[in-house]
Amino acid sequence: MVRPRRGAGKILPEHARAHNRSLVMQALFRDGAMSRADLARETALTRVTISDLVGGLIADGLVVEQGMREAAGPGKPAMLVDLDRAGHRIVGLDLSGSAEFVGAVLTLDGDIEARASMPVPTDLDHAIGAVLSLARALVADAAAPVLGIGVGTPGVVDDAGVVLAAPGLGWDHLDLGVILGEAVGLPVIVANDANAAVLAERTFGGAGDDIILVKVGRGVGAGLLTGGEPLRGARSAAGEIGHVTVGTDGGPECACGKIGCLEAWISVPSLSARVDANVDAEREGLLRDAGERLGIALAPIVGALDLSEVVLSGPPELLDGTLARAAAETVRTRTLATFHDELQVRMTEQGEDIVLRGAAVMVLSGRLGVS
Repeated sequence: MVRPRRGAGKILPEHARAHNRSLVMQALFRDGAMSRADLARETALTRVTISDLVGGLIADGLVVEQGMREAAGPGKPAMLVDLDRAGHRIVGLDLSGSAEFVGAVLTLDGDIEARASMPVPTDLDHAIGAVLSLARALVADAAAPVLGIGVGTPGVVDDAGVVLAAPGLGWDHLDLGVILGEAVGLPVIVANDANAAVLAERTFGGAGDDIILVKVGRGVGAGLLTGGEPLRGARSAAGEIGHVTVGTDGGPECACGKIGCLEAWISVPSLSARVDANVDAEREGLLRDAGERLGIALAPIVGALDLSEVVLSGPPELLDGTLARAAAETVRTRTLATFHDELQVRMTEQGEDIVLRGAAVMVLSGRLGVS
């Protein structure tokens, strides 16, 4: 059956205004303080439109005037405006740890000002209570009004912030965004932890628009960007690569019941146990094999989506070096060399804070339209 083409919807004035506000906020976020004339040139909007938008943003408390630019010639010096970076904070939560839920108060630039953590309850019925307590403590600790809360959680999360499935936490169709928002009285944005991490890598790590970030911890997941936009999939499960079977030679049994899943090969508990049980001479071979398994899982994704970069997030003592090189070589040999011979497989420089910083990007995007 051929579906009829959907007609182009009429662009309403309020939609155009929201888009233009986002252009202004993005320019200020990226380049810092600018004059109204600078903003007009940068956004290709008229000076009248810029003046109106900036006035509205100042009234909303999102933009502030910062004084006159130093005069460089004749004429009246221009007034500079910028995001009110000192006037707002963001709370980020990372629920992906096996032992602790961690959180932070962040500036609009992604810098962490305060941290807190909460042990993951042994009785998972109390897990949501621990998350709420952590969020409340961080909001109380913020030195300025909180713009919103971003949450990176394990599991499959839909666009509305509902955790469709997070078996490790015992959550099934949990509307975490609504529960947390009602408890703290603030906007809440929830995403899978790897999807949050890839946003941090692009915004604060200088990554390109077409990348995959593989997050290796208790489990294995991935966040994808294509054309600079998150790729979530038809069921919000894009990037769930941990249970892809890598190889036909058997392998360790996975928690899901299958044999030879990627997660069973390279998750931190599994890989660490095998490395620790062998002498140094065999360590390199184990890491090389794990890297090859990762490359087998990544090659069709890189080839199908024409990705430019693979970023790894997790313990560098396991992932950096031998494993990363083996993964890169395997991807190159299994894809068209003309296009992927220069593919990079590298460690993130964001360290353990990558999900927290990604949670901040989620709030910046959702509340201010910037990333």
